[in-house]
Amino acid sequence: MEENLKKINPCDENCPVKAALHLLGGKWTLLILFQINDRILRYGELKRTIPGISEKMLIQELNFLVEHKLVSKKSYPEIPPRVEYQLTDLGIKALPIIDKLALFGQENLIGSTL
Repeated sequence: MEENLKKINPCDENCPVKAALHLLGGKWTLLILFQINDRILRYGELKRTIPGISEKMLIQELNFLVEHKLVSKKSYPEIPPRVEYQLTDLGIKALPIIDKLALFGQENLIGSTL
């Protein structure tokens, strides 16, 4: 038997994969982070870049991302109200993960039946 086998620990409250999935595992989370990327986006722009997401879900996801410091939100006291979103340093750290998923999708899933 090989001595190099990786020890797999149970996924308890200290599991780093479980912690990452808590932050990034939402259905729309990675798409939102991918769309914001290195830009500053207003709510309406963001909504248009993610077809199929409801207003309610986008608001919930954005609130979650702001609360967990992946995205920052800046509101301007104007009529009509203007709100801008951009990635925080923590959100920027997630971009390489998203890039790897995009590459995997391009290489293996584009053109296939999902």
